[in-house]
Amino acid sequence: MKIVDRFPHHLRHIEHTWIPMPDGTRLAARIWMPADAESSPVPAILEYIPYRKRDGVRLRDETMHPYFAGHGYASVRVDIRGSGDSEGVLTDEYLQQELDDGVAIIEWLAKQPWCSGRVGMIGISWGGFNGLQIAALQPAALGAVVSVCSTDDRYADDVHYMGGCLLGDNLSWASTMFAYNSLPPDPEIVGEQWRDLWFQRLEHSGLWLDTWLQHQHRDDYWEHGSICEDYSRMHTPVMAVSGWADGYSNAVLRLLANLPGPRLGLIGPWSHKYPHLGVPGPAIGFLQECLRWWDHWLKGLDTGIMNEPMLRAWMLESMPPSTFYHQRYGRWISEPDWPSPNIETRTWKLAEYRLVDADTEVAERELRLQSPLSNGLFAGKWCSYSATPDLPHDQREEDGGALLFTTEPFAEGFEILGAPVLELELSASRPVAIIAVRLSDMRPDNKVTRVSYGLLNLTHRDSHAAPSPLEPGKRYRVQIQLNDAAQAFPAGHRIRLAISTSYFPLAWPPPESTQVRIYTGTCCLRLPVRPPREEAISFPAAEAAASSAMQQLRPGHQDWRVIRELDQDISTLEVINDSGSYRLDDLNLVVSRKAEEWYSYQGDDFHSPRGETLWVRGLKRGDWSVETITRTVLTADAGCFYLDAELDAYEGDRRVYSQNWNRRIKRNLV
Repeated sequence: MKIVDRFPHHLRHIEHTWIPMPDGTRLAARIWMPADAESSPVPAILEYIPYRKRDGVRLRDETMHPYFAGHGYASVRVDIRGSGDSEGVLTDEYLQQELDDGVAIIEWLAKQPWCSGRVGMIGISWGGFNGLQIAALQPAALGAVVSVCSTDDRYADDVHYMGGCLLGDNLSWASTMFAYNSLPPDPEIVGEQWRDLWFQRLEHSGLWLDTWLQHQHRDDYWEHGSICEDYSRMHTPVMAVSGWADGYSNAVLRLLANLPGPRLGLIGPWSHKYPHLGVPGPAIGFLQECLRWWDHWLKGLDTGIMNEPMLRAWMLESMPPSTFYHQRYGRWISEPDWPSPNIETRTWKLAEYRLVDADTEVAERELRLQSPLSNGLFAGKWCSYSATPDLPHDQREEDGGALLFTTEPFAEGFEILGAPVLELELSASRPVAIIAVRLSDMRPDNKVTRVSYGLLNLTHRDSHAAPSPLEPGKRYRVQIQLNDAAQAFPAGHRIRLAISTSYFPLAWPPPESTQVRIYTGTCCLRLPVRPPREEAISFPAAEAAASSAMQQLRPGHQDWRVIRELDQDISTLEVINDSGSYRLDDLNLVVSRKAEEWYSYQGDDFHSPRGETLWVRGLKRGDWSVETITRTVLTADAGCFYLDAELDAYEGDRRVYSQNWNRRIKRNLV
């Protein structure tokens, strides 16, 4: 990536300022702007997240916000209430208070003497979410949004549940925020009140995983903040961005199909990262694309951005399976509209262990399936962060516990763009069962690379809001929509469809081992086939501003291990993401962070799955030193989830706070 150190505008940097909220709470902001902005006001760009502007994502922020400022914007990073250096307590995601504060921030920005009165919002993940949610509130000054790796549906397509199945990332993500919420503001910013503010957070932030497990079905809790509940409120122009390796790629195509206002979609090969930092590559000049967007909507300049096709996406070429890619081979494609008239549906029928053409006569066969808990150990994370080797391994590692349906080698290659859909006729032996479906590219050497997958809690076959138990032995017809994909299948390759009844730890298993019977004959797989065409689509090379100096004091490391203890028949997935410790030189601040996760089970005992996380975070400057340790354990039996958590906070070598949680939460068709 090219580092830019000279810009059209000289910069003014404000390390910290307070933004007052209507109730008197002050939110902490860091601002970059042109040096002459007070005499020549400019639009403002807001990123509004809880990840600690001072020390959490400081270096990442500095690659982006000064870049925008150097091109004629006031670029503003605000810590959400109760996070970083902001006052208050953060007790959950996307609360109405957070959104109301966001509207108040936009109003404050628009009134500043250095602001032209026009404001844009940008954010990845949390910041992408609240950008959409705040746009739905229609603040007058908000002129455009860039939403990266976000969703319009907090229940059906977020880190918590998928197809009505509880995701393992629900625990992982809750543990991340448990650790973030345990940290104090910086005494250099808030002064002597830092300890009081810290203890308010320690005592009142709460255990978010408890809340999320209390809402196992789609209800008012999840509908809040899900803009899909009423797309008609979304008139603000939206650029929706994600990557095929990310957990949030599906939302881009839904937003293009449903938003009533101006919108563009961009999907690359990336994981959960801004595209100028995109891994797997190729990274692109995303900041330049953002400037084209901002210049059009906030300055009224003709940049040609709205002459681009509605969707630009990276068509993935076939590659051998790997848990980490530096680069994904492929090419840029485009569609002028979405849904696209260029997409055609191609159908395969499910015969006995084969996928056959739709015009083939298929006799009904009853195929029985009862997967072991090992199905899923090589699935990777629901959302890849590329910090660890977290992409799916060779799918042959999973195939032994699944029903497999495979095509003949293709005489001609073809490409898909969109969501594969599987229709099944089936019955189950228990009232609660799940179906996990994997669609893979099978190479001539038989290596199998997962292309897409989908989950369905069969009790949710008709509704996520009002699921109903299965009647054992009764036949049902269900549809499973897999994640959107853009994939080229070359001649000589085959498609493999794998179906299993467990997928742990990506998804929590059902209460009991369940046999599912699949009745071929009417079952089918439908793929969105896109005829290839020559296109001249390109992006400038990635560039960004320089970040401040950092010294690595203790090296970090990332590991992803599958451990099989054959003597006890215990299997464990161990994930270590250790950032080590480093000094932020301009703050004279030492930051340390280490996260460990373990997901285990024993034999075929469906009450044995266990998820455990451990976070250790520290901050040190001179004689001031704090450390927090957070641990969370999730287990379950047939009737309940059991949640145990610990929080310990240290000032120097002395433990100053400790709290334990023990929760029993009834399982409700999950």
